Amino acid sequence: MVIQVFWIRDAAKVKYSNFIRDVNEAMVNVVKYVDHQKIRYDLLNQQQVYSNNQKAFDTYDSLNQVLFYDLQKVSSDHDFSKLMRRVRKTQSQLQNIIFDYQTGKTNNQFLFNGQMIDSLIAINLKAKGIKTEYEFGVYDPFTNRMILQKTGKYPQELLTESFAYNLSVSPGTFYVPEKLLIYFPNEQQFIIRQIWRLLSVSIVLFLIIIISFYMTIQTIFRQKKLSEMKNDLINNMTHEFKTPISTIALACEALRDRDIQKSENMYNSYISVISEENKRLGGMAEQILQQAVFSQGKMKLKKEMLDMHQIVEDAVSRKQLEVQSKEGSITVSEKADESMVIGDKTHLTNTLINLLDNAMKYTLDTPKIVVNTINKGNRILVRVSDNGIGISKSNQKKIFEKLYRVHTGNVHNFKGFGLGLNYVKVIIELHGGTISVDSEPGKGSTFTISLPIEKIKKE
Repeated sequence: MVIQVFWIRDAAKVKYSNFIRDVNEAMVNVVKYVDHQKIRYDLLNQQQVYSNNQKAFDTYDSLNQVLFYDLQKVSSDHDFSKLMRRVRKTQSQLQNIIFDYQTGKTNNQFLFNGQMIDSLIAINLKAKGIKTEYEFGVYDPFTNRMILQKTGKYPQELLTESFAYNLSVSPGTFYVPEKLLIYFPNEQQFIIRQIWRLLSVSIVLFLIIIISFYMTIQTIFRQKKLSEMKNDLINNMTHEFKTPISTIALACEALRDRDIQKSENMYNSYISVISEENKRLGGMAEQILQQAVFSQGKMKLKKEMLDMHQIVEDAVSRKQLEVQSKEGSITVSEKADESMVIGDKTHLTNTLINLLDNAMKYTLDTPKIVVNTINKGNRILVRVSDNGIGISKSNQKKIFEKLYRVHTGNVHNFKGFGLGLNYVKVIIELHGGTISVDSEPGKGSTFTISLPIEKIKKE
């Protein structure tokens, strides 16, 4: 990116140098033409001055003739009056000629033609490929004023930021030469347009570099996060599997121990423990295998017409004894008038069981769980509310991610693989539904499942 910046900067410098060169070459041609017109005017003006001088001399001779020669021919008062009128007329002519000469009425100042100069500048700039707005003016340093300006805009810029060119001084004078000034208001934009291809390529390269860098960093962080979650999963699995394995091992050793008197009740008790722990191991293994099936995209649902109220009742009945063992309660409120959906009975039941499991697991006090259903439009909403520890806003967006578990600080009572809610989300989405959570730390949580209803046609 630094190399690209240097390339762009150097390219801009080259284009600006070319721009200055082209402007100078174009304006030299303009100045030459204006100077030519000015010199031509000065020559004509000198001829006019010489002509006026000669006319003054001739008039002066004529006056002398009147005074010295015609005076001798005067014979009467009438002739004398006529002669005096002629003298006064000749004197007046001589005075006018002398006044014109002295006051410069035979103007020796070149009058600049703004339209002509504008046309010359436009033609010469176009010949150099310079097609951008410009402002020009003619400045007289001797009088410190702007003699001519194209539009009257940018007067200060013309004096401070313009290109300046000296015009020729009139012959026989000591005046400071006038300056032809030209200013380009959109100079920078014009230079940028000259290198737009290079800029476009550089911008594309910038974007590629930034996006690639961003994706690389994002991938690194994602891999790091995934690695941490996998380590947590392995640790959780080790602890989760260790307890039932140890229990089964102890029960087997007790059954093999010959020193311990065996009875029918003891055998049944140990076998029951082994069976329960074995089911627990099987359930955990099944949960992990289900995630593998999800990851490979091989999940197949056996969809049929189902009553969500029946699904809710089945899930609640399976967890009722466990809740009662903790002296808790599950309250069901079925307010949905239409509850038929198309879905997989086993997986929909498992999603509700997972939510009920979490409601019990993440409740420190006596669990009080409420399950209710309502209709909203053409959907049925199933809400599972608890009085648990709640979930912070920052964690609510992540709890449905695979392997993600909310950190509980120094409290380690909550076991699991971080797969349950991800399983629930995947199953609900496969049924065309959505799941959301509304929770505050310390105030419990409410999980809402939204599924499309299937209306039954009445005969």
